[in-house]
Amino acid sequence: MAKDKVNIYIDDQELEVDADSTVLEAAQAIGKNIPNLCYLKEKNVIGACRVCLVEIENTGKLAAACITPVSEGLKIQTNNKRVRDTRKMNLEFLLSNHDVECPSCLSNDDCDLRKIAEDLGIREIRFEGKKSSFKKDYSTPSIIRDPEKCILCRRCENICKEVQSVEAISTDGRGFDTVVNTTFFANLMESTCVMCGQCTLVCPTGALTEREYIDDVWDLLSDPDKHVVVQTAPAVRVALSEAFGKQAGAICTGEMVAALRKLGFDKVYDTNFTADLTILEEGTELINRINNNEKLPLFTSCSPGWIKFIEQYYPDYLEHVSSCKSPQQMFGALANSYYIEKEGIEKEDLAVVSIMPCTAKKYEAQREEMKGDVDYVLTTRELARMIKQAGLDLNDLGSEDFDLLMGSSTGAGAIFGSTGGVMEAALRTAYDLITGEELKEIDFESIRGFEGIKKAAVNIDGLEVKVAVAHGLANARKIFELIKNGEQFHFVEFMTCPGGCLGGGGQPLAASEEVLQKRMDAIYEIDKKKEYRKSHENPYIQKLYEEYLDEPGSEKAHQLLHTKYIKRGI
Repeated sequence: MAKDKVNIYIDDQELEVDADSTVLEAAQAIGKNIPNLCYLKEKNVIGACRVCLVEIENTGKLAAACITPVSEGLKIQTNNKRVRDTRKMNLEFLLSNHDVECPSCLSNDDCDLRKIAEDLGIREIRFEGKKSSFKKDYSTPSIIRDPEKCILCRRCENICKEVQSVEAISTDGRGFDTVVNTTFFANLMESTCVMCGQCTLVCPTGALTEREYIDDVWDLLSDPDKHVVVQTAPAVRVALSEAFGKQAGAICTGEMVAALRKLGFDKVYDTNFTADLTILEEGTELINRINNNEKLPLFTSCSPGWIKFIEQYYPDYLEHVSSCKSPQQMFGALANSYYIEKEGIEKEDLAVVSIMPCTAKKYEAQREEMKGDVDYVLTTRELARMIKQAGLDLNDLGSEDFDLLMGSSTGAGAIFGSTGGVMEAALRTAYDLITGEELKEIDFESIRGFEGIKKAAVNIDGLEVKVAVAHGLANARKIFELIKNGEQFHFVEFMTCPGGCLGGGGQPLAASEEVLQKRMDAIYEIDKKKEYRKSHENPYIQKLYEEYLDEPGSEKAHQLLHTKYIKRGI
């Protein structure tokens, strides 16, 4: 049914727009740029920052464009002197209580506050007075919180509550003492924070950033006694190029490998290799649970934010979680055992670095039960900075291949980076292993895409295997409600971040659904171009089992590749 329309005027231009639009949406539809700091479409629409003010000619009043609905005959001025001067004044008020240290701020290149100040031509701040004083929060290995840079836009609070349903942060205090703080706790580490970093993606200033380990990695690379290997997650190669001016979804696998070698890493490997390995281990676990009538559904375990979430909110379901380590941690465990045996390296001389799209992976690497597998985790954003620090341009490096011992992978390993990818990879292998036949139609379209919860049923040797996929932790809660209400599944994939790793908290900022779609398309393009598209077909995985692990689910595989979880409560 067609939407109702109204006629309005924006800067004397007559328009017909949807009757349920806001002034901001109507202006954006015709290419009018109205600056804003707190607005996030369909997520944070509160009119708090007052930077998007426009003049309503009908009343003579100024109004926030993001929360003002259109109406028949509405006349709006978006850029007259009164509007410009008021926006500028409001921004100066924000800057007057802001820790302005732009050159050294981690978010300098991505700071909306700085960009709008530049666009509005602010050259001095006329208002001086007392500034809020808050301590920085360095408590987590994943995220740094700097309240003195917070402008109270509440984007982070909204994302944490509405998208992730974690509510680790909330607005506290009144007036000048108002601060976005941890909820009931002294710091993030003591809170319910799952380290997902979605707050860092939406923060318009440097109030929330990833914890940076670039200097630590440079120190490793400068140490002649250290043999430093690096692994790269599937989602990194379809997002890294954005930091170097390329369009979203530009695949830069070979250029990324070349850059890592030029930075000084001794070996460059692919986390997709251990993604394939995860499918063999997790698939075997699923088959054993089905055959032995053990607890179902089986839950995936590769997303560390999800793991902390279930440990806190649904600890009674921990027996349903696969005991498999994530691909990152499997790689680290093999690097410290299989790799050093093959290469004749002493364990104390090895250092393992991960390049991940995820801030929670920094936390995962330091979990007590897996500590020592991986030494440092850098996000996609950190790798981009490191490449630039080295005076390199990703676009000028040419293409190189991964080192092979743990660098060969299948298309199934690649799609781990997208929501639904782990499930699809598992189904490709499970079908072949259970039936002894080759699955011909291996593209499972029903579990792809951005719908919050996706469900499918696949007939495998007469058994209707029921699966579900959820991304974003608010959707994880919905899966638990379905299970509590009696809906049955055999296997459920959970990803912490919207879109899966493609939208991870360590990826380049401003990831709209359009950007995520382009990254997703690129992931599946990589999959289609691979020689092998099923994890169990990877010849280097087969060799690993023959030479070292015996078989999927073996005692040695469990010793190295599996782990346990903790009932945390909240």
